[in-house]
Amino acid sequence: MLFSNFWNIIWIPVLLLLLLLVYLFRRRREQVRFSSIKILKDLPVSRSLFGRHLLVLLRGAALVLLIIALMRPREGLEKTHVETEGIDIVLSLDVSGSMKAEDFTISGRRRNRSFVVREVVREFIAQRKNDRIGIVIFGGKAYTLCPLTSDQGILLQFLERAEAGMVEDGTAIGEGITTALNRLRPTKTKSKIIILLTDGVQNAGKIDPKTAAELARTLHIKLYTIGVGSKGAVPFPMQDPFGRTVYQPVKIDLDDALLKSLAETTGGLYFRATDTEALKEIYRRIDQLEKTKIEATHFMQYRELFSPLIWAALWIVLLEGVLAETVLRTLP
Repeated sequence: MLFSNFWNIIWIPVLLLLLLLVYLFRRRREQVRFSSIKILKDLPVSRSLFGRHLLVLLRGAALVLLIIALMRPREGLEKTHVETEGIDIVLSLDVSGSMKAEDFTISGRRRNRSFVVREVVREFIAQRKNDRIGIVIFGGKAYTLCPLTSDQGILLQFLERAEAGMVEDGTAIGEGITTALNRLRPTKTKSKIIILLTDGVQNAGKIDPKTAAELARTLHIKLYTIGVGSKGAVPFPMQDPFGRTVYQPVKIDLDDALLKSLAETTGGLYFRATDTEALKEIYRRIDQLEKTKIEATHFMQYRELFSPLIWAALWIVLLEGVLAETVLRTLP
């Protein structure tokens, strides 16, 4: 049996206690005082005396039935097996200084790479409602920004903090992979993936990216790599001597061959995103590629059970009223 309004059950003991207090208070007020009760001891005991508590019990029973009816008990009539999809994903994001380059646009407005990545990743997260997702950021070193969680609200709050330049400058791709592996390694989920996004070349950290990819393959963790950024010189914001923001064309190298090799080592894929739409399409493709089926049982149709409870409560109230005016009637 299922209940639609389960929390209404907490009112049962509260209302029963109030009913008991009212009953006890009324009994004390309606007592008749005698100077002596010796003359009453030899009188025969009436059967109605034993029913003096029956009215209260009937009221309490009716009240309990009405509260249960308000909880809308119902019975599932049809069970269906629905296959949902869920995996563990760690997003490893480059937040080095080069991600400040403004060669992407959103709604016709120029934005830096870090801003666009957050916007696209937010859409990706919204599509993975059954997954646990974590976030790793890396520059010169790698850090866990958010551990694996299915709470999308918390995840998006942490994602907003992934700003370019928030960690030591540099591009430690190897550490970005191994930190993500450390988040995935202890979990028992069968399907695990890392989506690594960077716009640079390995120039920091003590861990070789290829060694990290081999470790991922040993742990059966698939690695998808994304190289982000336009080819050639890109506009990069700088401060002039007067504190104003000016843009200088800067060429940022991207090691496509390495990123492709890392992905292929683990059975994943490498993608290159040179604009916002291409980046969105990449995450959409990964969303379609990585699916794990999980069978869940759902009730599709229900039979409401509250109606008999209401009728039973009404009959009890009617019975209580009849008894109170006949065999269990009390004098004022």
